[in-house]
Amino acid sequence: MDLFKQIDAFVSVANRGSLSAAARLEGVTPAVIGRRIDALEERLGVKLLLRTTRRVSLTFEGAAFLEDCQRILRELQDAEAAVSFGSIRPSGHLRISAPAGFGRRHVAPLLTQFLDSNPEVTARLDLSDRLVDLIEENVDCAVRIGELRDSSLISIRLGEMRRVIVGSPAYLDKFGVPSASTSLAQHNCLSLGQQRGWTLRTEQGIETTKVSGALECNDGAVLHEWALAGKGLAWRSWWEVGEDVRSGRLVTVLDDFAAPPVGIYAVVPQRRHLPLRVRLFVDMLKSEWRRPGVWEPG
Repeated sequence: MDLFKQIDAFVSVANRGSLSAAARLEGVTPAVIGRRIDALEERLGVKLLLRTTRRVSLTFEGAAFLEDCQRILRELQDAEAAVSFGSIRPSGHLRISAPAGFGRRHVAPLLTQFLDSNPEVTARLDLSDRLVDLIEENVDCAVRIGELRDSSLISIRLGEMRRVIVGSPAYLDKFGVPSASTSLAQHNCLSLGQQRGWTLRTEQGIETTKVSGALECNDGAVLHEWALAGKGLAWRSWWEVGEDVRSGRLVTVLDDFAAPPVGIYAVVPQRRHLPLRVRLFVDMLKSEWRRPGVWEPG
């Protein structure tokens, strides 16, 4: 029991970013949570958290340990549910939020599959690129892409993917293939807005490279269509252009300058007493999106 409390405290602190937030959820003092973390670190012989008076952050060992701990706690919850509910199937209403383009293409099909397998569940899928307030809007789970802001919400990493620069074969035949990030100045770059820039790897590290071109649009799907039509280069997520690259309709360029992949997350309001329908849907997303090669070029 002591080990379980220590692991539970570690996961809670790591997800919430502070001992006080984890203590409030548990109904104990921050000192109690701190003693549990100390005991766990002593047991393992490694430092899991770096604690200052202002913030808490994970060490390298702590980040690696966190994912395993989260998996163990979820499996324990599923085991408890199986014992408590026996053969009862998931039921009730499931409300999911996702970014518009990604959700349309990759969440909606899986949600219908999930309902086919769980006929006692109903669902609503809200597609929006704004940051949804899960608590205020009564959302069970939000799919989010990219680094998450500090939050008291619980995040579960579902996978990761890259953004790539693409152009049509016709465009590249006519205007040439850029050989370095500085070469983008000689190309028509299709962007959401010149002030946004494209995040690329440079000799100085990961930087935002300003681009310019004759066409801009605040809708990424339009930029994708323009790239297919040979109007210029576009910086798009692999989930959007992967099929076109595999088929030869688009070609990736400057792959050596691509930024590191970003995470795909399921975000839920809480971990305790998470409804079975929510846990099973998140597990389905994880199973589908962690398969090798799903979000990676090649």
